[in-house]
Amino acid sequence: MSDEAPAGPFVAPVGDDHLLVDLREPVSVTAARRARLLAAAIRARCADGDPDMTCVMEAAEPVAAASSVLVPLTAGGPGAVTTAIERLEAVLLTLARELPADPPPSPGAREHVLAVRYGGDAGPDLADVAEAAGLDAADVISLHAGTPYEVLFMGFAPGFGYLGELPERLRLPRLATPRVLVPAGSVAIAGAMTGVYPADSPGGWRLLGTTDARLLDRTVPEPALLRAGDLVRFRPA
Repeated sequence: MSDEAPAGPFVAPVGDDHLLVDLREPVSVTAARRARLLAAAIRARCADGDPDMTCVMEAAEPVAAASSVLVPLTAGGPGAVTTAIERLEAVLLTLARELPADPPPSPGAREHVLAVRYGGDAGPDLADVAEAAGLDAADVISLHAGTPYEVLFMGFAPGFGYLGELPERLRLPRLATPRVLVPAGSVAIAGAMTGVYPADSPGGWRLLGTTDARLLDRTVPEPALLRAGDLVRFRPA
């Protein structure tokens, strides 16, 4: 028996009340768009009253991530109605396999331009990032601010958008030891993604700068500034 993971998308249980549809794709704008389309397709099948989707219809919304979708199930969990779950898994796999190879941007995507103070106390990791990348600090700023980003998905904390894709030269791992406190507005990078911390929190991403843009405002009907699919540009302040 092989221990290798299956090729292509697969479905696996997560706890007693969720299924995960994993597209098995590396982090990219394309993979995130495909995951969001899959979540939308699941919602549409539920809205149409598809009998194979009864395990999902009364549950919460499916949640798209970088290249996967978490599908909540109604009370009872996967083990309660095995036949229904098997039918659901088959539908989910079909939907995943039918996704377009190169989806277009999300309709209605908004563009945000965020002014950033790079380096110094505002970006304490800028010099280290430059050294690790074999670049001058000015080159790091030029690369980071000169790249348009898409909000791949939301997560980690309310209002935090995972933005991609970061230029190859700037792709570095998270810090070996996370900071206990990262100030709100910190602009950071990790792996293939960049993002802005909406509130003070612990964090292990490398800090390049700070923005005064308010990423989260709990006093308004739509608290998060960013939505999945939005476009983000950074402008040196």
